[in-house]
Amino acid sequence: MTSVQYIGLDVHKETISIAVLNSAGKLLMESIIETKASTIVQFIAGLRGDLRITFEEGTWAAWLYDLLKPHVSQIVVCNPRKNALLKDGNKSDRIDARKLADLLRLNYLKPIYHGQNGIRMLKELTRTYLTISKDLVRVMNRLKALYRAWGIGVAGKTVYSPRHREEWLKKITEAGVRRRAEHFYQQLDALQQLRCEVRRDLLQESRKHSTAKILREIPAIGPIRSALLVALIQTPHRFRTKRQLWAYSGLALETHDSAQYRYVDGQLLHSQKPQQIRD
Repeated sequence: MTSVQYIGLDVHKETISIAVLNSAGKLLMESIIETKASTIVQFIAGLRGDLRITFEEGTWAAWLYDLLKPHVSQIVVCNPRKNALLKDGNKSDRIDARKLADLLRLNYLKPIYHGQNGIRMLKELTRTYLTISKDLVRVMNRLKALYRAWGIGVAGKTVYSPRHREEWLKKITEAGVRRRAEHFYQQLDALQQLRCEVRRDLLQESRKHSTAKILREIPAIGPIRSALLVALIQTPHRFRTKRQLWAYSGLALETHDSAQYRYVDGQLLHSQKPQQIRD
């Protein structure tokens, strides 16, 4: 019978702390290795049995997933925000690796989906597009805040338009503040141009995926939104039920209620407080 080994990795820039447990939770091995592809693969190759490995989602997660997938039977990239048990008691790299391996053994980890290597390019372009879009919104808000800070009322989108830019800049009497606004406008122009380039690449890449074309047939879903859906959801088969897919997509209802029951004359009754439901 093949023995099962549970491997926890606590990953850092320079080193990785590794703990290996058996199915009974006994510590078989601990090690600290360099965060280097050849070193990691060599260590895993030295282990025998049914290898199951876990590490937290982070900067190195996608790289580690692709690196280790051919060498182990199971990889669980876990959500660090859900690992409250790691915060209990003593904390160190070695202890964290051991706790991760034990949580994997007990099936207490909340996994983050990694897979579908065929959409990696689309996924990376989506991340770039969303990041640049957020940066663009920040710069636009920063510009409006600058005008308002000097008592200049601003509304609508004309403040961003190159055609009206000189008109808006003349309203700022302080030379230093005006120069600051000019720099913000330069940043705005650069981000707008960059987002157009990324948008073009994103749309071009999305055309390679038949799913995006099918999604565009749904009303209110355009080419950008269909590309984002394919990249972020990847596949509906990763969800056990339709309800889980709805919740992940932000379409599920959330209910918030408390003090639902009360005692009246010795009888337990359900309170009639209205539920707060958020879409």
